[in-house]
Amino acid sequence: MNEPLHSTFKDIFATDKEPLTFFAPGRINLIGEHTDYNGGYVFPASISFGTYALVSQREDQTIRFYSMNFPEVGVVTIDLATLDYDTKHNWANYPKGMIQFMRSQGASISNGFDVLYYGNIPNGAGLSSSASIEMVTGVFLKALFDTSFNQLDLIQIGQRVENEYIGVNSGIMDQFAIGLGKQDHAIHLDTSTLNYDYAPIHLPEHHILIINTNKERTLHDSKYNERREQCESALQDLQKELQIQHLCDITPEEFERYASLITNPVDKRRARHAIYENQRTIEALEQLKQHNLQAFGELMNASHQSLKEDYEVTGIELDTIAETAQKQPGVLGARMTGAGFGGCAIAIVEKEHVQQVQTNIQQIYSEKIGYKPTFYIANIGDQAKQISNEVI
Repeated sequence: MNEPLHSTFKDIFATDKEPLTFFAPGRINLIGEHTDYNGGYVFPASISFGTYALVSQREDQTIRFYSMNFPEVGVVTIDLATLDYDTKHNWANYPKGMIQFMRSQGASISNGFDVLYYGNIPNGAGLSSSASIEMVTGVFLKALFDTSFNQLDLIQIGQRVENEYIGVNSGIMDQFAIGLGKQDHAIHLDTSTLNYDYAPIHLPEHHILIINTNKERTLHDSKYNERREQCESALQDLQKELQIQHLCDITPEEFERYASLITNPVDKRRARHAIYENQRTIEALEQLKQHNLQAFGELMNASHQSLKEDYEVTGIELDTIAETAQKQPGVLGARMTGAGFGGCAIAIVEKEHVQQVQTNIQQIYSEKIGYKPTFYIANIGDQAKQISNEVI
């Protein structure tokens, strides 16, 4: 893997310098979808797919970006003095935003650099390729310029980039999972306090199967921001009688008691999903602690149903995959993961059934949708970090 990356770096930037190599994973969310911006729990894990960054410092103020995933964009060249968002810079706006916000928070990034990115996360699959780019940029800037930022600082700056620079009103889960992921563990994160626990994921007889719909989705162009606004509207209605800051501050029982305060029926369904999904995430942690994978799988199925009916972010592609998977022998549970509107689903599958499950899903999906899904076996990986000082 890394030898072609190093040779590509030298070819693209016409240099003999040996770059430093960094890696940030992508993430899946086991359960707890659209709860992060509602002050609830999420349950993500970093995965072995992710984004590599090879970087070498320059003496001047020039920064050159190149992505092997977007060769048609070519080398994006900017000056340290011109870091504002620019639509012409395409994907490079994500690292530009990290540089700008790290500098605004005191990082002494005083000279330019050449950086090559390569990601093996499918573009638009909903496995957080943008947050992976942000976090790998954060860790190499910290290493190159000896900033005092810790990993949580970089996570929070990454979220600011999404919210304030790119314009996607997302929560903190993606950057958190990528910045503080731990091999063979998921993170049970309280997004309202940022308190978290690591939960061991022991699956000796099962695989986590990722199924990509191959329907591209772009958060910025999706109805993601609309869903957030609907949740905020529901919250405002509940706050007429309840002293709460977030939807997920109340239990499902309390929601049923006060739901009549929410005047818009669509807003009410959005709130119902967030509050019940938060409870499922709490229950999921308990079931994993007890190694009760069957009950965990049932919670995954219930999560998908709620995302379909109350939050309406699935669509025919994700529904076809998740609902087909749920009917297969050896599948404990299946659900969409990520923001929805396309992207990926995940399933926990007994190893001996994985091949047949893939065959059956592919056949049904292809007949119904008209093209094939793509399958990946996910390993739970480690957090964003430098991986080598040397050519590998």
